[in-house]
Amino acid sequence: MLSEVCTAVLGHVGLAAPEIAELIRAVSGALPQDGATGGRRCDVRFIAHSGELQIVVACPGAAEWRTTRPLPAS
Repeated sequence: MLSEVCTAVLGHVGLAAPEIAELIRAVSGALPQDGATGGRRCDVRFIAHSGELQIVVACPGAAEWRTTRPLPAS
């Protein structure tokens, strides 16, 4: 489901397919793979502001992960 949400959001803001694939790999890699969340949910936020898209992944028991990309010109 995360891949589908990322694809929809990133496509909506106009990112190209290669960059979408790269960001999906990065976001997926930011999620704990060792059960560190203790079965609790993780939050993924997409924040568009001032020509940039910030993606934030926050999971209990893990360091918050962030990345920022410029938004394509309209």
